[in-house]
Amino acid sequence: MKYAKISIIINEKPPFFIGSQIRGAFGYALKKVTCINPAFKCEGCFAKESCLYYDFFERRNVFHKYRLDFELGKRFYEFSLYLFEDAIKQVPYVISALHMMLTKNGLGYERKTMQEFELYLNDENIIKNGTISLPKEYARQIEIKKIFSDVTLTFVTPMRMKKNNRLIHSENIELKDIVNSIYQRQMQLLGREYRRFPYEIQGEIVKKDLHFKELTRRSNRQKTTMQLGGIVGNMQLKGINKEVSDILQVGEIIGVGKSCVFGLGKIEVGEV
Repeated sequence: MKYAKISIIINEKPPFFIGSQIRGAFGYALKKVTCINPAFKCEGCFAKESCLYYDFFERRNVFHKYRLDFELGKRFYEFSLYLFEDAIKQVPYVISALHMMLTKNGLGYERKTMQEFELYLNDENIIKNGTISLPKEYARQIEIKKIFSDVTLTFVTPMRMKKNNRLIHSENIELKDIVNSIYQRQMQLLGREYRRFPYEIQGEIVKKDLHFKELTRRSNRQKTTMQLGGIVGNMQLKGINKEVSDILQVGEIIGVGKSCVFGLGKIEVGEV
């Protein structure tokens, strides 16, 4: 599975949760960069079926092929935007929108613009002599680092997942829920029909230090406040098999659960 990772570092203090702010500002800039409709509206637009902004922000009932990645409560802005599969070819438009977001449109209520920041593509600096310089190849392949047996699984940002139409809390989370959620997301990003994880799920949760963290976001367009709560913390898994180890490491790249476009569902896998 292929991906591209665009990363930005800014020496400015961000809000505790930057997902809503960054996604909103990125969407506004992306529409400016890509929209060719004189009316600047998606409804009834002649070009919406080939529009990157429409795909990322207006198309409903699809798995959007990007996600935000960051940690909560950092002292400075440090975040990444992952693109997957056929969205990778849109790297130039996405970088142009992110650059416009920072240098012209600004962030936050004050619309503060940034002229000093670091910009990376797949961990390589792409600002040279004040201009953006892109490599010929944008894509990376997801690589499995190691086969783990006993691991610590950390939910860095809230993992929001439903089971029987109810949000999963720490007391009723199961390993199979996590594995199937990552696998479903992977199949959707690849454009394949989803089925349950095709391998035996081996392993047990031997220790949990989890709690439900509530986050909120304000939707200026819908004039409503939305809840983005989920599970954070860590758990120890013992005796997982190769297939489970592999899919958990895929989850480190593609995320797990709902609202990954806002930065939810970031996980990290570490050997015990």
